[in-house]
Amino acid sequence: MRGIAPFLTMIVAAALTLSASDAAWSAEKKYGPSVTDTEIKIGQTIAYSGPASSFGTVGRTISAYYRMINDRGGVDGRKINFISADDGYSPPKTVEQTRRLVEQEQVLAIIGSLGSPTNASVQRYLNDRKVPQLFLFTGAARFRDPQTYSWTMAGDLSFVNETRAFARFVIEDRPDAKIGILYQNDDYGKDHINGLKSGLGDKASSMIVAEVPYESTDPTVDS
Repeated sequence: MRGIAPFLTMIVAAALTLSASDAAWSAEKKYGPSVTDTEIKIGQTIAYSGPASSFGTVGRTISAYYRMINDRGGVDGRKINFISADDGYSPPKTVEQTRRLVEQEQVLAIIGSLGSPTNASVQRYLNDRKVPQLFLFTGAARFRDPQTYSWTMAGDLSFVNETRAFARFVIEDRPDAKIGILYQNDDYGKDHINGLKSGLGDKASSMIVAEVPYESTDPTVDS
């Protein structure tokens, strides 16, 4: 977390700079949505409840960092109004909260939201409305597609590359291993499987002996 919060503040500053440069071409001051001479309003959805509620610490940490920035004068004299909403790691709730942030709160951008299935549920909505969806806490490949989703940018390491590294370790250290995969049945889990198989190469079919999915909403994976 030490590097994420300052990085998100840099993004807010960059977005404001772009808005201000656009205004320089006009006699009137015109900034992006919810950017004034005194405030920058940005939004986030994250799990403060539900199966991924442990990540609520991330949202609280970012909020605390922005409060520190505000106490020090803000960004170019503007205070950051950071609205962090609980989506319970549930895509329908993410849609509801994101629509509220965009349509009612009119935030400048969605920054640092959590999860692959949750961010995927609002990716097209945000891109259609040209609302920046930045530095997401997901490494899924769909969030690294600027040709299709030019307003989206992931923040985590690529899941595929991450699991390729695991595969290289297995090949070098346990070349005769048999692998059973228990994976989350969404973009998050499937990207990890793709990375593992890519890293194992020709050995994937012989080393992987079972693949079993689970849903993030399952109360237990015992069965």
